[in-house]
Amino acid sequence: MVEDPPPPLAATAPDITVYVSGLSKSIATGLRVGFVVAPPSAVPSLERSIRATTWNSPALTTTIACRWLDDGTVDHLEAQKRDDAEARQALARQELACLPLIGHPSSCFTWLPLPDDARADRLTATLARQHVSVSTAEPFTTSTHTPQALRLALGSTDPDRLRSTLRTVRRVAVEDAHA
Repeated sequence: MVEDPPPPLAATAPDITVYVSGLSKSIATGLRVGFVVAPPSAVPSLERSIRATTWNSPALTTTIACRWLDDGTVDHLEAQKRDDAEARQALARQELACLPLIGHPSSCFTWLPLPDDARADRLTATLARQHVSVSTAEPFTTSTHTPQALRLALGSTDPDRLRSTLRTVRRVAVEDAHA
């Protein structure tokens, strides 16, 4: 979703890099089409693996994806999603101004690091009782140390509900810090 992303590794080392991408995350969940660019030496092995795990993608969705890539629709949809994500990030930073957020300005989520004495699982449970679903850092951790932080998803809800939800997160986080 970054407006001017750095080139992929495949642009620098195409002879040793397999580049895999798709449109279901960035454009449309139902558009389950993936693309692979690989060095010629890797193609036979990749073809065998793909055939062993899937037959093919439906011709209609493949045609739609290719047309959208060619006619600029993908670029337009990405820009719309980026603008929406930026507005949601701004809303989160406004509503949670008293809390230390970490996130990219065009990301669909943000991180809320917690004070040293706070427990992410405790805040997650408290928020769940108030019908607010957040994630702890545990599913996203790649080391043995899991930071005490909450991952706040900002998409998939209308802005008024997001504002209300963020206010609940703020209230619970502030109350927990003063408990």
